Amino acid sequence: MYTVLLVGIGGFIGATLRYVLGGWIQNGFVSFPVGTLTINTIGSFFLGLIMYLSEYQGLFSDQTRIFLTIGILGAFTTLSTFGYESFRLLDDSKLMLMAINVVSTVLFSMMAVYLGKIVALSVSSYLLGGMK
Repeated sequence: MYTVLLVGIGGFIGATLRYVLGGWIQNGFVSFPVGTLTINTIGSFFLGLIMYLSEYQGLFSDQTRIFLTIGILGAFTTLSTFGYESFRLLDDSKLMLMAINVVSTVLFSMMAVYLGKIVALSVSSYLLGGMK
């Protein structure tokens, strides 16, 4: 029950952050879903960072990892919104924008996870090196 509560609280935080930050970023961009692209890239970076620090360095407990990744980041990033916005671009015959959205979302998300891994390994290396 405690874990479910952690996921729920994290989900509330992530959804609220997504709504506020995504709306702020999207403001002024009418034709392209830059808010969702940015949210997914940021979320992918933090997912990569947290998972690598958790799995390889043991920096987070299981409960903290679940709260951050499934709770906050699970509600913060959105594949369903990405799918809908991509389809709307297709439906509006904006094929080039749809292709840019699909390719950039996948590439930026993958690069962000990799960057999260690099940062996690650097942070853990620094922490372990600083403890000597």
